[in-house]
Amino acid sequence: MVDVIKEIEKNVEKGEEAAEEFAEEIIDKLENKKTSKKETEKEDKELEKAAEAESLDTSKTDKIKEKEEEKSLEERKKELLKKAKKLAKKIDVTKTEELKEQIKIKKRTGMLIPLEEYVKVGIYLGTKVVTPNMKPFVYRRRADGLAIFNTDLIDEKLKEGIEYLSKFDSKDIILICKRQAGWKAANMLSELTGIRVFTKKYPAGILTNTELPDFFENKLTIITDSWLDKNALNDTLKINKKILMVCDTNNSSKGADQIIIGNNKSEKSLGIIFYLLTRGYCKAHEIKADIPKLEWWTGEEK
Repeated sequence: MVDVIKEIEKNVEKGEEAAEEFAEEIIDKLENKKTSKKETEKEDKELEKAAEAESLDTSKTDKIKEKEEEKSLEERKKELLKKAKKLAKKIDVTKTEELKEQIKIKKRTGMLIPLEEYVKVGIYLGTKVVTPNMKPFVYRRRADGLAIFNTDLIDEKLKEGIEYLSKFDSKDIILICKRQAGWKAANMLSELTGIRVFTKKYPAGILTNTELPDFFENKLTIITDSWLDKNALNDTLKINKKILMVCDTNNSSKGADQIIIGNNKSEKSLGIIFYLLTRGYCKAHEIKADIPKLEWWTGEEK
């Protein structure tokens, strides 16, 4: 600044105009310096802003990338979880099927007789008519409309029937079987157990009319078919005694205290039912009886 003043003083001597021109040049330079300084500062600020913006953009980009990575990880996790669930379901299904098969095998090993014997005699074959009482025991219907009993349930009901029958003394039980297909097996049951049997015809009033010479009191009536043996069933209901009933799909179990399910129309089927009742009763009461083989009861003995 001191140098500039000295220059101005020197030029004063040359003339006022020259001094003014020189002074103007100096002012212009100073102003240019100020302007350039301002521009530089402005540029610096702009650069700083740009840098900040760039850093922000970079951080935003990084965040977006992170989010995308997180999303991709979440998606992968979801996919893996889905696969795991599918695999678990397969494993569960396999385990369930295995358990069901094991239960079936266990049940069948504990059956009164092998399953094949039940199937062979057609005990599982019902009729085209299914009463509401029998519906829970029906497994399916064949193409011809014939209802099919569940063989596992047949076996269970026979076990229950044997247990129920065994609670009574033979002198307090009567068996009613008007169906000719069951006469042979019913008579053998009577012979081996001592249970009184009425085949062909049931004498009306024998359980209810005290004036009849053949009147007697019983505690349990076995009904082979509720339709054919309805007179004995009605008499038993009148005197309020217990009833063990063999029920086909077309039978009503109304009034029964215990039921046995199965085909009560064929000789083979009734034969196997009476055979199992005889065998079970003799075992429970420790009756030493020479029980014929199953083939005799089903009519298959050579």
